[in-house]
Amino acid sequence: MHYFKYKRNDLYCEDTVLKNLASRFGTPLYVYSARTMLEHFSKIKEAFKELDPLICYSVKANSNLSLLQLLVDKGAGLDIVSGGELYRAKKINCFSKKIVYASVGKTESEIRNAVKYGVLMFNVESPAELVRINHVACGLAKRVNVALRLNPDVEVGAHSYLTTGKQGTKFGMDIATVRRLLLQREAHPYLNIVGIHLHVGSQIIKAGPYVRAVKKVQKLLKEIAGEGVYLEYLNIGGGLGIVYDKEKPQTAKEFAHKIMPLLKETKLKIILEPGRFIMGNAGVLLMKVLYIKHSYNKQFVIVDAAMNDLLRPSFYGAYHRIIPLTKRRKKSNQKKRLADIVGPVCESGDFLGKERELDVDEGDYLAVLGAGAYGFSMSSNYNSRLRAAEILIKGNKAYLIRERELYQDLISKERLI
Repeated sequence: MHYFKYKRNDLYCEDTVLKNLASRFGTPLYVYSARTMLEHFSKIKEAFKELDPLICYSVKANSNLSLLQLLVDKGAGLDIVSGGELYRAKKINCFSKKIVYASVGKTESEIRNAVKYGVLMFNVESPAELVRINHVACGLAKRVNVALRLNPDVEVGAHSYLTTGKQGTKFGMDIATVRRLLLQREAHPYLNIVGIHLHVGSQIIKAGPYVRAVKKVQKLLKEIAGEGVYLEYLNIGGGLGIVYDKEKPQTAKEFAHKIMPLLKETKLKIILEPGRFIMGNAGVLLMKVLYIKHSYNKQFVIVDAAMNDLLRPSFYGAYHRIIPLTKRRKKSNQKKRLADIVGPVCESGDFLGKERELDVDEGDYLAVLGAGAYGFSMSSNYNSRLRAAEILIKGNKAYLIRERELYQDLISKERLI
C-alpha cells in the first residue's frame, strides 16, 4: 500500500504531481509520502495493540530528521545503531526511555553518551561488550539496562547479506552463551539484564522464521526460570518484508495473528523494530534520462541517478520497479525494447534495473519505486557525486527536508598541505 499513483497520465505522490517536483528541485531526487509512512506505522501498531508493544522505528532505514520527527510525534520510539543516530534522536528530543541501542561494535564514547542520555537499554552482542558497558556504567555510577542478543540460528530465505540470525553471521550470541550470561549476571554489578533481543534478518515475507526463533526463546525462558532468573522484555526486532515487485509478503495483521500467541505466552513486554515496513514504499527516487545508447544489440537507458544514490540493486541484486513520471500514449505499432537502466558512475555494477521494458526518450523522467528505506541512508559521494535532495509530501504540499549537496560540501572537511 502506498500513495504513488497515476492520475490520468501523470504519476502523483498523494496530491502532488511528481514531474513538477523533478522540474522544480532537479534530479536525482528522493520524494517521501508522509501519509504512506504514518499509515504503515499505524498498521503495525493496530495489529499488535493487544500487546501494547514499544515500537522503535529502525533509524538506519532512513534517518532524515523530519521523518523521525513525524514518527516520534505519533508515539514511536527509535532503534539506533550508532552515536550519529543517537545524535539525531537527541535533535528531535526523542524520549530516552523509548530508545534501544543495537550494533556489534559500540565504542566506549558511544556507550558513555547513550548512558548519559538514559536510553531504555542496550542490545548486547557479545560477552566482551557486556564487560565494556559494565565498565562505563561503573565509571558513571549508574545502573544500565541491557538485553542479550540471541542468534537463534534460523534460516529466513533472504539474500545472505540480509540474514542476521543464522550461525556464521557476526550478530548475536549462541543460546549456550546467552544462558551462561543470564545465570552469571552478578558478574556485572552495574547492569540489569532485563531482556532478550532477536533480529533474524530483513525483507522476510513469512512468519516462519520469527515463530521458530521465539520458540527457542520460550525454551530458554523456561530453563532460566528454573534457576530463578526472570526477564522483563522480549525484543523481536524488525525485518518485515514489503512489495518491491511480485512478492506477496504477510500483512502486519497476518504476522501478528501468527506470532502473538507465542509472545503472549512469554508474559514479557514486547519491543518491535520495524524500518523497511514503514519507510520502504513511502519513498521514490526520481531521475532524468540523459542518453539512449545502443551497443552490441544491447540498449542502455543512461540516467542521472546512480549506484551512489541507490545502492540496493548493485549491492544486493535487488529489484525495484521503474516507471515513467508521465505515461505515453500507446501507438498500435509501438514496440517496447528491453534496456538496462544505468547511471554515470564508472563501475559495471552501476545499474538501477536490468532488462526493463521502457519506452523513453532523452529528457524523460523516471521513478524508482520502493526507495524509501535503505535508499538515501546508504548513499555516498562515490565518484565525487553530490548526494540528492529529499522532499516530503503532505497532500499537495512539498517540503524540502534536505538540500542537494553543493561541490563545496564535497571538500569542506579536506585540507591542502
